[in-house]
Amino acid sequence: MQKVLLKPLYHREQEWIGIYYSPSNIINGLLKLKAGARWTQTHKCWYVPLNKAAYNKVWFALEGKAELEIQELLQYLEAKKKTDGAFPQEPDLLPLKEPEIISPEEFKQPVPAGLVQEVNNGVLPYLKQELLLRGYSPSTIRTYMNEMRVFLIAIGNHPAGEYTPQQLRDYLQYCYETLKLSEHTLHSRINALKFYFEQVLKREKFFWNIPRPQKPLQLPKLLNETELTRLFNSLSNKKHKAMLFTAYSSGLRVSEVARLMLADIDAERMQIHVRHAKGKKDRYVNLSPVLLDILRQYIKQEKPPPKEYLFESGQTGQAYPTRTIQQIFSNAKNKAGILKEVGIHSLRHSFATHLLDKGTDIRYIKDLLGHFDIRTTERYLHVSKKQLVNVISPFDDLWKRNEVDW
Repeated sequence: MQKVLLKPLYHREQEWIGIYYSPSNIINGLLKLKAGARWTQTHKCWYVPLNKAAYNKVWFALEGKAELEIQELLQYLEAKKKTDGAFPQEPDLLPLKEPEIISPEEFKQPVPAGLVQEVNNGVLPYLKQELLLRGYSPSTIRTYMNEMRVFLIAIGNHPAGEYTPQQLRDYLQYCYETLKLSEHTLHSRINALKFYFEQVLKREKFFWNIPRPQKPLQLPKLLNETELTRLFNSLSNKKHKAMLFTAYSSGLRVSEVARLMLADIDAERMQIHVRHAKGKKDRYVNLSPVLLDILRQYIKQEKPPPKEYLFESGQTGQAYPTRTIQQIFSNAKNKAGILKEVGIHSLRHSFATHLLDKGTDIRYIKDLLGHFDIRTTERYLHVSKKQLVNVISPFDDLWKRNEVDW
């Protein structure tokens, strides 16, 4: 039976139950339809409110389909019990079956945010200030703050600044062996602790001596050309089509597609200027002649036409939210009958893989994708960007076969 991990999640200034498991269409559907769970792209998990009613829904939705692992959630709730006190019972909630959780005290929404002991009240503000001053991305700040918050709740009244390297090793061993955190979560927690002790407290850099769990090697998930054709043809909205065409044609991240401005499309040099990409790094990618023609048709037909961003919301006049573009992809995938567990990032993986299949030098792909480190391709390789103009987008070949409509 598939295992599903429930653990505390701090997201958008609130507490939730995060739900983690290996990809499964069945579990996805049960959580969404029966438990009312929502998906967070930031944390890559489904989540529900941190209360008994929401837990009940998850338990009943997955009964007989999955085995719940709740150790970390239990630890979190015990910490809440000590810091927040008992919450009044809600008599209308469904009774819990085995395993008993959120007991003996029941609690209700809204969940108070003050879970960190007074002795450590200054930790999170100083951590956030240092992250902001160093220019870390909002996503990284959220992750570090969440991981540090979980650590502070776990240590209770013990001052965080007094923790020794050996105590931190013991804590991380506990996270791995008892809480059974994933390698990805452990890396995030180690990074947050490392930043706090070494950058905020200016401690000696002792984290090099703390071993890190090896991350599993996961191959990129992609779509073949037949699936891409079905995906694109399942859309009728020209703007939505143009968004996905752009993502695949140039290998862009969804955030890069959302931030594209009209001025970034350079028809004279046949390039797209990608600004402030991952790692605050600008780059140029090729502008496919086919894509340029499609974008011109889209802009001509769009009412009202975009004024600043390439893909503007008709309601707000601002750039499309990344979550909306992800949902457009998800809807198209479902309509096309594609069963693979893939997100919009698979278009970027497909772009790179199809270029490799067509014989494009892997060093060119490294620059097109904007990688700092080419471990996913080859490391420490570099070529002149002058040769990038000769790379033909695989989208052009797909279009020439007259299988994709516009």
